[in-house]
Amino acid sequence: MMNKLLSPAKTEVLFMGNEAIARGALEAGVSVISGYPGTPSSEVIERLSEVARERNLYVEWSTNEKVALEVAAAASFSGLRSMCVMKQNGVNVASDFLLHVASSGTRGGIVLVECEDPGALSSVNEGESRYFARMLEVPLLEPANFQEAKDLTKWAFELSEKIRNVVILRSVTRMSHASGNVICGKLPQKFRTARFISDGSVMDPLRGPVVSTPVVIKHDLQQKKLETAAELFEKSPFNGYYGPKRPELLIITSSACFLYSREAIEMLGLQKRVGILKLSCTWPLSVKLLKKNLRLTDKIMIVEEVLPFLEENVKVAAIGMLKDIGIKTFYGKMDKTFPSVGELNPEIVVTALGKIMKVKPKSLPAGYSREIKKIAPKIPPREQTFCPGCPHRVSFWNINTALKLDGREGIVCGDIGCYAMASLWPAIGFHTVRTLHSMGSGTGLASGFAKLSVFGLDKPVMAVCGDSTFYHAVIPALINAHHNQADITFIVLDNAGTAMTGFQPHPGINESAVGEPLPSVEIAEICKAIGAKVAVTDPFDLETTSKILTSFMAESGSLKVLIMKQACALSPEKKGKKQYQMKINEELCLGDNCGCNRLCTRIFRCPALTWDRIKKKAVIDEVICAGCGVCYSICPQKAITRTEVTQ
Repeated sequence: MMNKLLSPAKTEVLFMGNEAIARGALEAGVSVISGYPGTPSSEVIERLSEVARERNLYVEWSTNEKVALEVAAAASFSGLRSMCVMKQNGVNVASDFLLHVASSGTRGGIVLVECEDPGALSSVNEGESRYFARMLEVPLLEPANFQEAKDLTKWAFELSEKIRNVVILRSVTRMSHASGNVICGKLPQKFRTARFISDGSVMDPLRGPVVSTPVVIKHDLQQKKLETAAELFEKSPFNGYYGPKRPELLIITSSACFLYSREAIEMLGLQKRVGILKLSCTWPLSVKLLKKNLRLTDKIMIVEEVLPFLEENVKVAAIGMLKDIGIKTFYGKMDKTFPSVGELNPEIVVTALGKIMKVKPKSLPAGYSREIKKIAPKIPPREQTFCPGCPHRVSFWNINTALKLDGREGIVCGDIGCYAMASLWPAIGFHTVRTLHSMGSGTGLASGFAKLSVFGLDKPVMAVCGDSTFYHAVIPALINAHHNQADITFIVLDNAGTAMTGFQPHPGINESAVGEPLPSVEIAEICKAIGAKVAVTDPFDLETTSKILTSFMAESGSLKVLIMKQACALSPEKKGKKQYQMKINEELCLGDNCGCNRLCTRIFRCPALTWDRIKKKAVIDEVICAGCGVCYSICPQKAITRTEVTQ
């Protein structure tokens, strides 16, 4: 069966937003795709990896976003079209090289696709990356629907080659992960040949060395490139006005907020009173287009996520054209019409628009509202938690136990991943992790905490990170800790892949993004080479793990590394397979009368362990039980039994 990403021209296909971006890159003739996995961006590379052989692509999951952009840039410098993909956090990581490549310029079209997460639906921040475009002086594009996600991506490569610079394409969760119909264009049949030429002068963009010097001259050239982009944006079909000739209110918007705005206008019946200026080319602004539309009315509402990036730029531009457009009243984030946190939705836009236009939205029928109030209390609460059989739950159980045995109220510095939940309530991760920032920062913070004993901080210090995070950002911090003799216990939660974003391979896995064999790089060997004391354990083996942790915490003056190796319960190698069949022996289960105070269901709280209120006994839900067997080890009455399953 043909992959839908390779559908013939003129075919209408249901694409997720990320798939539409991937298809646009194929239609543009992309050759090299690199990135680092991060929701909501991961599917772009995953889908392209599936057609790599058919389309002669090189697809790579890089160790981090900076390296990924450097890989893509090498392809551009060699005349190929390339794309680099990441989530919002990744732009921060890549920004060092991005600053330099924006100054040096590029050759083959290169597009940086960054997918942001307003509302932090799958993140620990809702960072804004649009400001990088303005700060680094490169163009920014934002698709407003699924067809545009494909078409704008293709055009981004053309724009990049016209101005010889990086182009940023921004998506958001509701664009990346929603789906819509897309009409496919043609796929190119010819492939480019890579040629890196560097025998010309430093000012020759196609034949000279690719460097950012002479700095002032190159910076001036970079700004001229941005001016060229602005001129192209004035005539771009991706910008446009929709609505009456003389609207009472003009909405200026971009990205998924265009869809919210259009829906809000329809819900309030304001099609003849309100117009929309959709900007898909959001930096630099199209000044002539903006002036033309700002003249239409005195009331302007700007709808965007998350920070007022578009609002700031529109207002600055409006001040410069005040004589031509007159005084305007602006509504947006700065006057609190919209919140500057969280994602937007049609209801939020309806409320704001209705208030400005003095139109009340239609309320729900009274009967419907009454039924909702009746049903709501019956919906059971659903807390955040680790999956059944998750090795992280057991790892933090082990860490928490070791901390209590030590008795010095040790500090545990965390990192980004599923295991970030260990910073939450005791029911989830036993409230173990006490700091949580960027990837790799847990190790750097631990290194810092460990040096504060001279100032009176007398506590053992731990840091935890995942295996993919280790390769991404931890190694420099670990070297720093050893070099400066930081007394920390560093724990790697190795669950055999980038589990949180879909099990993409990393350098510890012996295969590439397209499934080809590659040499793996062992975490333990790296740590030994640094000079750390290293041990490897299975977190499901509670006794052994506890002994190692306790002994590591008792040692002082050095870096100790414990690698807890156990594959994620949802990984392809384990999903649907049980090592043990678990049962409750009701005769041995004492329930509330047990001295453990219902350790299994009240504290350990694996979702597969539930409480029978009638029998007053623990119950194992065999449907969701992963059969890891750990609950057998934690029950002091041995009321939980396990039988090995023959596969």
